[in-house]
Amino acid sequence: MMTIVTHITLREGCEPEWDTAMRERLAAVKGRPGWISGQLLMPTDALKRVIIGTWQSRADWEAWHRDPTFAQTRARLDGLEAAPRQEWWHEVMLDLRASELDGFGGAVDAARDRMAAALSATADWLRPPGRRAR
Repeated sequence: MMTIVTHITLREGCEPEWDTAMRERLAAVKGRPGWISGQLLMPTDALKRVIIGTWQSRADWEAWHRDPTFAQTRARLDGLEAAPRQEWWHEVMLDLRASELDGFGGAVDAARDRMAAALSATADWLRPPGRRAR
């Protein structure tokens, strides 16, 4: 199982249109072979977005990127972005879901750990280049 984290910087004023197009894309990916889950995050900097997608394999993700439905939203989204996307691939070592955990406390702990990792990477990305974590 693979997870891709994508960081995007939007052009000012394009946020609503980009968000709508991305919601359409995420709705279209449901049921695709190999797709497991997706999240769209908005950091406190309203011009940034983070997409977290989890797939059975990178090949499944690549097949989705060759789909005409994907290509339609890609052209629309690219024109709304201020800078090239940044992507990081991760092999999933452990995947815990609330339904698989014992009790509410376990779900909260797992969610906190996942979000801490994603937010740490995002916070570093948002820092000016001379002040990034080493």
